[in-house]
Amino acid sequence: MTYQFDNICVLIVEDNQPMLDLLKSILNTFGIDNVVCARNGEEGFKAYCQHKPDLIITDWMMRPVDGISLTRRVRNDPMSPDQFTPVILMTGFSERRRVTQARDSGVTEFLVKPFNARDLYRRITQIVEKPRQFVRSEDFFGPDRRRKKKDDYAGPHRRMDDVEKGLTSQVFLDDTQQDYAT
Repeated sequence: MTYQFDNICVLIVEDNQPMLDLLKSILNTFGIDNVVCARNGEEGFKAYCQHKPDLIITDWMMRPVDGISLTRRVRNDPMSPDQFTPVILMTGFSERRRVTQARDSGVTEFLVKPFNARDLYRRITQIVEKPRQFVRSEDFFGPDRRRKKKDDYAGPHRRMDDVEKGLTSQVFLDDTQQDYAT
């Protein structure tokens, strides 16, 4: 499916000028003309607060503030205009621990360099077509880290709404078992 992206604003946070120019050019081919650019996470947060973009595309490795720190600030800073803004993190690092660190910082999508225009378009359409709910806990705020919903789950159902849906007759709360009629 082809989308009309002419009314959205994208913030690119990238310290490498050739990559910044390439990204801007790719976004222009997608029909995105409203592109704001910043050279690091510190400038990026200021631009984010000023322009309130619909999407942030950021590099991981930048100084003085990197893309992970920028994402955490977007998600948790009281000055953040919209904590739910999707963030696509670009990086040359694809090790599992790096992906986990990015996910745990609140990144919406992960894009490994080198990438092509199709890869970037897929990440953007993933955000549009399959938006993820946000989760807040003591140490995390961001998109739900679970990507796949498994309908064939056969284990114990432990949530109160599972009981309401008739999925289980037992709920485990604080290591105590409570029976509910289903």
